[in-house]
Amino acid sequence: VGKRLVILPGHRLSLQYHEKKEETVYVMEGRLRVWESEDDRSFKDLGMGSVYHVNPGQVHRFGSPGGVLTVLIEVSTPEIEDVVRISDDYKR
Repeated sequence: VGKRLVILPGHRLSLQYHEKKEETVYVMEGRLRVWESEDDRSFKDLGMGSVYHVNPGQVHRFGSPGGVLTVLIEVSTPEIEDVVRISDDYKR
């Protein structure tokens, strides 16, 4: 499955994991902020051209640092409904 994701400056996606799904993202534009735990202070920023891989069971959250629009290409195995949300800024 392939998709293009746009993350607005200062926004972030759900803190989540997948039971079966495996995914890889490529940073097309901007910078990608990646959290790998529930600790909001613990993250890493990846620049344009970076690749990040997510294995099943790996907690992760993607965001766009303030002032930067982030565009990602994500490719994954086909389990599109396999999302276990731990936390979400939008109450999903």
